Amino acid sequence: MPDIQLGAHTVKSHGIQIARTHMHDWLILLLLVVIEVVLNVIEPFHRFVGKDMLTDLSYPLQDNTVPIWAVPIVAILLPMAIILVYYFIRRNVYDMHHAILGLLFSVLITGVITDAIKDAVGRPRPDFFWRCFPDGKGVFHPVTSDVMCTGVKSVIKEGHKSFPSGHTSWSFAGLGFLALYLSGKVRVFDRRGHVAKLCIVFLPLLVAALVAVSRVDDYWHHWQDVFAGALIGLTVASFCYLQFFPPPYDVDGWGPHAYFQMLAESRNGAESSNNINCFNVQQSELESVYIDSQHGTETSRVNTRDTRPMLEGA
Repeated sequence: MPDIQLGAHTVKSHGIQIARTHMHDWLILLLLVVIEVVLNVIEPFHRFVGKDMLTDLSYPLQDNTVPIWAVPIVAILLPMAIILVYYFIRRNVYDMHHAILGLLFSVLITGVITDAIKDAVGRPRPDFFWRCFPDGKGVFHPVTSDVMCTGVKSVIKEGHKSFPSGHTSWSFAGLGFLALYLSGKVRVFDRRGHVAKLCIVFLPLLVAALVAVSRVDDYWHHWQDVFAGALIGLTVASFCYLQFFPPPYDVDGWGPHAYFQMLAESRNGAESSNNINCFNVQQSELESVYIDSQHGTETSRVNTRDTRPMLEGA
């Protein structure tokens, strides 16, 4: 297990370097935002809805228990706040950057997948009848018996976006990522049997599940829509988390891959530098010995040459 260096890698010291390294990832996030906007603007597929099919689509039209504006708060801002709190405790910019990047990828990829399927499937919501006929008087095509809606166009458009649930997929993407993040931080799989740690991990998933249940209670989604949305959100969250962090059950599950890679490169660089220094020291010592030996030989030769005449003269 690599050494933990706390307080050594902050936004000020390493933030710009990390941001430059992952510049392309942030650009891809912007592209996902653009795709998400386009998917919400285009018209979804209008599935055939006959007169005899409205039995299960005549639930009352009512407001959302969880408003649309609350979903980004629950799925993005809440996990991000917890990630920032952990950064101020540990001062590890690698963890903060990769956690936020993974969280945003998780939510945006989930959003693109969800809305693409919504537009392609065009499944009517349980309250479709009242969206289509706000006055309660059905109008149908004389030949095909397909509905001929008389309601507000924007309300009817939303009525064709039942499968899968966007509230549910976004919630499970963001809070599912948070659950995995907390699993690694509290080391929930350390085999010490601290069940209280599981409560910390399951809490975000419980919040996501309550959001999903509210969609069925409000008659905005069928149960299949909610189930599919939860599956998409959790799957994408798992992939995005493992892209940046080891599995929570790993001995190094508390930190991102990039942090341990940086430590390994620093250690290898220090070892290679020490080896080079040792080699230079050894080489200089050998050279000095060689020079000393050469000087000794020269001295002996000079002494020999100088003493011969003296002996002969004597």
